[in-house]
Amino acid sequence: MIKVSEQAKKKVIELMTDDGYNSDTDFVRVGVKSGGCSGLSYDLKFDNSHLEDDKVFEDNGIKIIVDKKSFLYLIGTTLEYSGGLNGTGFVFNNPNANRTCGCGESFSL
Repeated sequence: MIKVSEQAKKKVIELMTDDGYNSDTDFVRVGVKSGGCSGLSYDLKFDNSHLEDDKVFEDNGIKIIVDKKSFLYLIGTTLEYSGGLNGTGFVFNNPNANRTCGCGESFSL
């Protein structure tokens, strides 16, 4: 399961609306791909369909889909949003990550 903080929920709804998606029916697709300074990086985008092997969740009113492979890396992760002086953007609070890079966009297990 992936959780969504209240700040992330507000930003997701705002961005989905701006991009022509409907937060009541469409999804946030979260994934993991090779790359980044720590070996793996997060991938986040909006989607209006899901594949047969995707895991589908809903937390805090946000529908999330994760491909089967990425799910193993993301169990227990909380999607948060930071708008502070140190940078603006989505942050993945991943309890499975042993090491993260300084920017928080990549990790290793």
